[in-house]
Amino acid sequence: MTEITTRAQAIATLTGKGEPYELATIELAGAQCRAFVNAPISLRELYLDNVSELPFIVYHDERYTFAQAYASASQIANVLVTDFGIRKGDRVAISMRNYPEWITVFTAVTSIGAIAVAMNALWLADELEYALTDSEAKVLFADQERLDRLAGVATAARIIAVRPSKPVSGAVLDDLLRAHRSAVMPAADVASDDPATIFYTSGSTGHPKGVVSSHRNILTALLSWELDAQSLALLAPSPPPPPVQQPATLLAVPLFHATGSHAVYLSSYRSQRKIVAMYKWDVETALELVERERITSFVAPAAMTGDFVRAVKHTSRNLDSLLSVGGGGAARAPAQVKEIGASFTAALPNTGWGMTETNAIGTGIGGADYLQRPASSGRCSAVLDLKVIDEDGRTLAAGARGELMVRGTSLFQGYWNRPDANAESFIDGWFKTGDVAYLDEEGFLFIVDRSKDLIIRGGENIGCGEVEAALLDHPEVLEASVYAIPDERLGEEVGATVYARGSLDAEALRGFLVQRIARFKVPRYLQIAGAPLPRTASGKILKRALRAQAIASMTV
Repeated sequence: MTEITTRAQAIATLTGKGEPYELATIELAGAQCRAFVNAPISLRELYLDNVSELPFIVYHDERYTFAQAYASASQIANVLVTDFGIRKGDRVAISMRNYPEWITVFTAVTSIGAIAVAMNALWLADELEYALTDSEAKVLFADQERLDRLAGVATAARIIAVRPSKPVSGAVLDDLLRAHRSAVMPAADVASDDPATIFYTSGSTGHPKGVVSSHRNILTALLSWELDAQSLALLAPSPPPPPVQQPATLLAVPLFHATGSHAVYLSSYRSQRKIVAMYKWDVETALELVERERITSFVAPAAMTGDFVRAVKHTSRNLDSLLSVGGGGAARAPAQVKEIGASFTAALPNTGWGMTETNAIGTGIGGADYLQRPASSGRCSAVLDLKVIDEDGRTLAAGARGELMVRGTSLFQGYWNRPDANAESFIDGWFKTGDVAYLDEEGFLFIVDRSKDLIIRGGENIGCGEVEAALLDHPEVLEASVYAIPDERLGEEVGATVYARGSLDAEALRGFLVQRIARFKVPRYLQIAGAPLPRTASGKILKRALRAQAIASMTV
């Protein structure tokens, strides 16, 4: 047997004819793409194939096996089909904390061929109303916090309350389930290329866009992560020892993000991994859970893993079960990468670049490669292609900076009801990421900037145009410019400069904004200018100059 010494050789071996991760070329959306021959047909098949009596979900003192979670999902599916008339292709929205019901509702919706609409639980009423209207959701599952925000909002969606803490006028999930206690999963014909999910992502302007992904898109991402892990094992100097315990992962990121839903939740089925869910992020609680539940992996944005690494230095808890500290959503500072490598008995850092539009995969890097290249996002998934282009669309050579383009089998189907956005975002099957990047001679990706007008705050995408529009709603604000301010913990914070008539108090303006946009979008750094904002000869506000002025004023 030929010695395997490179990643390319390992992937070629694992994806060859007759292998579990065999790849074949298929036509998808008019393009030639590589697809896994042995992938499940649908998420429905994924769930059913992995029913077992092993622990699956832990939430506070609640514990559910894979079989119990599937039985609960089957009951919810019957509620949707029988009581609410949900059919294939109908949209069903989910807006809640990381309760076990998020997982069982998602399982139910996607098992019957309906489309799960994952709504950002941080949104305010107007934002929730927009997504419900845009997706034309027929049903919404919501917890008490979301129910309170939706009070008085007009929506055609029928609302099912999850874990209400006070009386509600509508349907309550626990009450509905009483009539379906012994129900089995309803029959459904779910095909690989049927749409499965809509995840909303903030654009550079206006309202968020609904990212529509098929069952194949999502399953391709899950198997791509498996393939990467198998290739690393094949390259290891010696075979990894057999696991001494069930793998367990900490769910600290929201399930309404692809990192939480895909990298943490959905990728736990085939590995039979236990998920330990947190109500909200708290680093001391995280340390306690890692020790108590023998957590083996933890995936979170840089802000959370940074909190975790700093806390590890002062804890006496036993964290030796932890093998992997993954990242996503935003780049880590190189210093944090090295800290992770030095802070744990066995855990090594890993990260990657991906988008909601690619179902969270794209590139990956970990272990020694990551410690040697802490600024890199890694090498391309075997089911995707990357290239970097200049302003004229020409492919650039290694080392040259331009816009990153991606295509392949995990790439989403398109934006929901947005043919205009699709036309702007795709060129001959390639998706324009909006990231400025370069690929080195070995194929490692380095993200250096963004061409899209976005702020990434702790893994949350914030469209500058949306915040500017909210600022301009204030009757005294005449001009507004929103930009990213570097932040050690969150990566970026929201900054803004406004020109207003008369005197305007910054705190009063923030108070105005919290009634219109989610709190995480409200500018932390707010400059009130006494004159019209500087513009180019063509009339565009000089955003870069305003950002530089704001940063300079913070360091004086």
